[in-house]
Amino acid sequence: MTGAVSATKRRSDPSFLAGAAITVTFIALAFASLVWTPYDVAALDIGAQFSAPSPSHWFGTNHLGRDVLSMIMVGAQTSIAVAFLAVGIGLAVGVPLGLCAAASGGFADEALMRSGDLIFAFPAIILAILITAIFGATATNAIIAIGVFNIPVFARLSRGAALPLWTAGYVMAARTVGKNRFEISVEHIFPNLAHLLIVQATIQFSLAILAEAGLAYVGLGAQPPTPSWGRMLAESQTMVSFAPWLVLFPGLAIFVFVLGLNLLGDGLRHRLDPRRERGH
Repeated sequence: MTGAVSATKRRSDPSFLAGAAITVTFIALAFASLVWTPYDVAALDIGAQFSAPSPSHWFGTNHLGRDVLSMIMVGAQTSIAVAFLAVGIGLAVGVPLGLCAAASGGFADEALMRSGDLIFAFPAIILAILITAIFGATATNAIIAIGVFNIPVFARLSRGAALPLWTAGYVMAARTVGKNRFEISVEHIFPNLAHLLIVQATIQFSLAILAEAGLAYVGLGAQPPTPSWGRMLAESQTMVSFAPWLVLFPGLAIFVFVLGLNLLGDGLRHRLDPRRERGH
């Protein structure tokens, strides 16, 4: 009976359901924009510039007559792609480093963690400025900057969660039968960290969305003509007094998407945390 009640609570978790609905909606809009948008985002319609929200342009138009809703849909592609790849870099590099640090200990552990501290000393925006000063302002360089910042996040999480597991009974048994540290890390340690990594990846995804918007706002992200939520805000900041929808809708897109990802992450934490499950 207790297990059934627990399962029912998990299925009806409002944070998880709301977060999942918002996240799926934005991802669906991004995929839909690959094949369809209400208007061509590259087309200019000077006669329709600064049109207020209406049945023909739900979110209005900008100073070039471009449909804001269409630009937000295509901008979702940029935000999601940058965030997905940046978090992927953090996972692909940070998790193995953290597992290696926990397995090795000693000097290797200390060196890896202090390297992470060095990266933390340079926020993503500073890394982006440094990278773009050398290679130019592009979405690719924004991905690299945000991805590099994510590496120590996942390295620290993996290391901190893995260290106590090395004294667990099943790990001791694996060492007794002759398995090396690499095999133990892959077969026994990593599977027990998966739920933590999933939750942290969701949180980092939301932070990457904000970072991408911030970089685009200062001109270090995706470049024209590629639509970007952050650049839409930057371009419209001088038009707030007579065209507030140009700031309102891109800002709401960032706010709602990040809120949805955080609600999803919170819901996943409640669902995947084995300690809560044991408590039930």
